[in-house]
Amino acid sequence: MSGTSGNNFPQRQYPSNLIDPFDDSETVETSQSTDNLSVPQAAAIPSFRPYFSSDNTSFDPYFNDSTEDDEEQVPLYSESSGLTRQITNMSEANLPLTDNISPTASVGIGEHTFLGKTEMSSGDDNPTSGGERIIYINKPNTQQKFLHNRISTTKYNFFTFLPKFLYEQFSKYANMFFLFTACIQQIPYVSPTNPFTTLGTLIVVLTATAFKEILEDYVSVNQRKCKYLDIAAEAFILKEWNQVNVGDIVRVESGEFFPADLILLSSSEPEATNDTAYLTNPSKTSSLTGYIKSETPNNSLYTYDGLLEMDGQDGRKRVPLDPTQLLLRGAQLRNTSWVYVVKFQQALLINDDLDMYYEKTDTPALCRTSSLVEELGQFKQCSIAGLAYADNVEEAKRARIVDGVEVGFHDFKQLRENIRNHPTGNVINEFLSLLSICHTVIPERKDDNPARALVKGASLLDYVFTTRRPKSVNVRINGVDYEYEILSICEFNSTRKRMSTVVRGPDGKITLYCKGADTVILERLSDDNPFVEQTLQHLEEYATEGLRTLCIAMREVSEEEYRVWSTVYEKASTTLVNRSEELDKAAEMIEKNLFLLGATAIEDKLQDGVPETIHTLQQAGIKIWVLTGDRQETAINIGLSCKLINEEMSLITVNEESHWETKEFLEKRIHSVKGRVNPETEPLALVIDGRTLGFALEKEIEGTFLELATMCKAVICCRVSPLQKALVVKLVKRHLKAILLAIGDGANDVPMIQAAHVGVGISGLEGMQAARSADVSISQFRYLKKLLLVHGAWSYQRLSKLILYSFYKNITLYMTQFWYAFQNGFSGQVIYESWTITYYNVLFTVLPPIVMGVFDQYVSARMLDRYPQLYSLGQKSEFFNVKNFWGWALNAFFHSLILYLLSIYVFQYGLVLTDGQLADHWFWGTALYTAVLATVLGKAALITDLWTKYTYIAIPGSFIFWMVFIFVYGMVAPRFKVSEEYDG
Repeated sequence: MSGTSGNNFPQRQYPSNLIDPFDDSETVETSQSTDNLSVPQAAAIPSFRPYFSSDNTSFDPYFNDSTEDDEEQVPLYSESSGLTRQITNMSEANLPLTDNISPTASVGIGEHTFLGKTEMSSGDDNPTSGGERIIYINKPNTQQKFLHNRISTTKYNFFTFLPKFLYEQFSKYANMFFLFTACIQQIPYVSPTNPFTTLGTLIVVLTATAFKEILEDYVSVNQRKCKYLDIAAEAFILKEWNQVNVGDIVRVESGEFFPADLILLSSSEPEATNDTAYLTNPSKTSSLTGYIKSETPNNSLYTYDGLLEMDGQDGRKRVPLDPTQLLLRGAQLRNTSWVYVVKFQQALLINDDLDMYYEKTDTPALCRTSSLVEELGQFKQCSIAGLAYADNVEEAKRARIVDGVEVGFHDFKQLRENIRNHPTGNVINEFLSLLSICHTVIPERKDDNPARALVKGASLLDYVFTTRRPKSVNVRINGVDYEYEILSICEFNSTRKRMSTVVRGPDGKITLYCKGADTVILERLSDDNPFVEQTLQHLEEYATEGLRTLCIAMREVSEEEYRVWSTVYEKASTTLVNRSEELDKAAEMIEKNLFLLGATAIEDKLQDGVPETIHTLQQAGIKIWVLTGDRQETAINIGLSCKLINEEMSLITVNEESHWETKEFLEKRIHSVKGRVNPETEPLALVIDGRTLGFALEKEIEGTFLELATMCKAVICCRVSPLQKALVVKLVKRHLKAILLAIGDGANDVPMIQAAHVGVGISGLEGMQAARSADVSISQFRYLKKLLLVHGAWSYQRLSKLILYSFYKNITLYMTQFWYAFQNGFSGQVIYESWTITYYNVLFTVLPPIVMGVFDQYVSARMLDRYPQLYSLGQKSEFFNVKNFWGWALNAFFHSLILYLLSIYVFQYGLVLTDGQLADHWFWGTALYTAVLATVLGKAALITDLWTKYTYIAIPGSFIFWMVFIFVYGMVAPRFKVSEEYDG
């Protein structure tokens, strides 16, 4: 049965033979619970893009096509500007905003803001005392001059298009060059060419570019319809998006898009709402009064602080707002029937590669300009009250007494027995209760992460988490349901490295459950902790096996302590200034004097192909560094399992306590490494922890650290923060002439990905932050092998060939004119007809370099995959270097000279036509032009490695097109006075 009373719950009785984990009389300062709403995790893609000025110096994410007031407009920089706010476990664009849970409704804020210091209201009746935005609900917002909801995602309008477009185009040196050339050609007797050849081509190019800009700039979303609440009629009526005002409440139904940035108020899923869950019909919603106090716009993409103060059923209430309640304009509602919201203003080939398509999640590769761990749900071992348990125990490792000390492992069957009749039974009970309560898992959601692995592990031991509500969770213990009231949650982040939950159990007692990294938990323990030594020993053993570990701790909290702490916590949760920092400070007040229950060990299951991929990349000459937050022992063992390091490597482990110790160690190691007799047969791997890395990244030592690191075949940096990851990447970029690629899967990897030359994000179980911040997105780590060794190698060779061929074909043509200048005394006379010169790069030789640059393959994908050493050809610049360039240039000089001399020989006396006329200069020029075209197209045919249907169209097709063109053009152009050279 669900929600049973405390009378049915096994009371905490501590007989004399049992250990009492609450035997601690000291009272600690605590805090109040915030109302942590179980709201849907949303991934919202705004239907607009930000406006950047042409000089990239100004940015307006909400550029409006008109302004309703004449006052100076304040530039707005919102978290949602053109980017996607990622909410906790961010899903992909247009994936469900709710995942089988109910959304709560939200209240929205205006898009326009006033500058000023944001202050938290003290609860008085003057909400506008601070510099924050104030949005009244169900009443006109006339206190601030908010803009309309009509948006223009364009950088042009009817009046500004021409001047802005021309300014942008002629800011490019190439266009300025052609404009200058066109102007010179307009002066009679100065240029021997047709005055319209360059000008006409320039006009065509600019016109095509203008149409492209117009198509990309066009958007029409303002006329979409939505349902907004008419207070007078107490009903929802249809209204265009551009007519929605700040403070309006709107109803969004399944499949519809959000018409503005919104704060969730209520939905068809009642379990996901709390203070505003009663707003289920227009009548009740019309009676809602109050206001929202919001932070001013800022550049923090993943945070939002707001406060909803309303007159509810139980009087005036203050409800803190955070990113989980924010729904962004353009996102689509799915898996939920409806929600009430109030307006809150505000490389194709790689993509189509089926070998890089992950069918299970329907995710292709995505090239724009981690989970390395596919499944963490393997709860393998745990340490509880100093005893080690495992799911499967080999006979040789079973628990036994050696010299009066118990060693080895108990199986989970014995763990169940110990709950009932072992002195540590109460500790085991609290341990498993913590695993099933202290988390943010949604029962119906299929996400594999460490929290779910622990919850699943507890369920295997009959502590089954069944239901999550905004203020409670239900756990079925040995077949009986118990409800725990969630008073407060101190959330996990990369700085805290821990998570805590304050709950009131069915017995009425308040308990703090805390889990996190061993370094942060151990320093917060009370003096009386009998299991620390045994737990530390077990942690070392788990890390050696490559298991990820967490420490589990708790303590009882008195009613008085919680009352005092809750006041501090509530104030922190409703402040609009540095809310996250204030919440961390509040958490520090209660997360101390903990009792250590034990530790968990989770097995990392690598994605398919990770070891093989890393090994292959190393064979290709790519140096791989791993930057991780794992323990040192865990990181080393994962490095071994994925073949980053092997038994033959000598490990250089750097764990120093100060700046000078780090400097001295690195210098000694460099000296010893340089003195090795045969470095090739003694590969090295460098392992450094986060604390020491902090010293190594200081300016005085960073060069020494980098020198040692580059001497090693592999580098592992463990226990590093997101900032340190980015600093390591920047260090390498700053000092080494190498292309740096960073790959990651989570939000902690975003700084590193953005700092690298090339960023690759893995879209998967850790969310979409990394994938959306990266240049290329893939769904599986193993696809990196094909991305680099195949597509990377092809692209580099194709680009090299394209550049060299483009130089070649132009040198070949224009050097013939250069040789002619010696013959005509540099008079300025040209060989070729004006328009045919213009069409040379535009029509007749444009396709071969394009086809080579897109489709050519110097070796097959299978060969590149089988022989990764071929990748080193690009690293050694074998395809594009000074020698190659001058080789192609000299080849073009030679071909042009041969063609010119042969044409001179053939036409030295002119050709007499059948009608007696003499075919001389222009006939000779056209024949030479045809010979040049045949030569450069023949060169393209010779250097093409892979012939496709597009190759046949590009090379033979271009020559056939020229023959047809010159026949028609020679007859038609003179009649319309287009070509004076061919006239007559």
